Amino acid sequence: MKPRHDIRILIGCETSGAMRRAFLAEGFDAWSCDILPADDQTNRHIRGDVRDALGMGWDALCVMHPPCTRLCNSGVRWLTKPPKNPPADATEAEAEAWPHLSEADRMAIMWQHLDRGAALFSECWNAPIPFRAIENPVMHPHAKKRIRNFRPAAQTVQPWHFGDPAFKATSFYLHDLPSLTATNRLTPPRKGTAEHKAWSAVHRAPPGPDRWKIRSATFPGMARAAAAQWGAHIEREAA
Repeated sequence: MKPRHDIRILIGCETSGAMRRAFLAEGFDAWSCDILPADDQTNRHIRGDVRDALGMGWDALCVMHPPCTRLCNSGVRWLTKPPKNPPADATEAEAEAWPHLSEADRMAIMWQHLDRGAALFSECWNAPIPFRAIENPVMHPHAKKRIRNFRPAAQTVQPWHFGDPAFKATSFYLHDLPSLTATNRLTPPRKGTAEHKAWSAVHRAPPGPDRWKIRSATFPGMARAAAAQWGAHIEREAA
């Protein structure tokens, strides 16, 4: 059995550091990775495409926020009728050209985005790492067909299952990891109350440059539960 400080954990697609810090607090050698810099300016952050880091000898992989806009059920409507305005994940060239493109050309771009999102998920899901967890909303059928060795999500949980007063359905796709058990479970407030609105902050986030960050937040209670429960399982099973 490896000592915890020798068990290397990669937290992919994370800038907040919430999951990285939770695993570090449990004594693991945890690193985050994203194309953007870490919010907390840590030196335990690899800046770049997570796919370039998958072969670096990790014991476990947690990919927390892979771009999911094109994979989730809420985004499937744009595959039959493209948006009038360029999507938030459009490249600079796509956004500039968007007003002049035909509906067919816009549609083709949306399907290309789906292919790119599915390819990233697939590479992480099939990574050469023993224990893997990928967070993503419920997927539509077009996305599922594009993912190699696809398996349905093992579970869907809410932040309030782990003591975080918030609504955000979070599905985990797990390979050789157990489903999370609720800790410090809260009672959701009634609809229509001010407290219910506060818990719905993620879904009520207004359009803007930081909306993606708000909607992709990892809540601390959930991160602590994942680090404690998955960490204990990895420690027991790691050679």
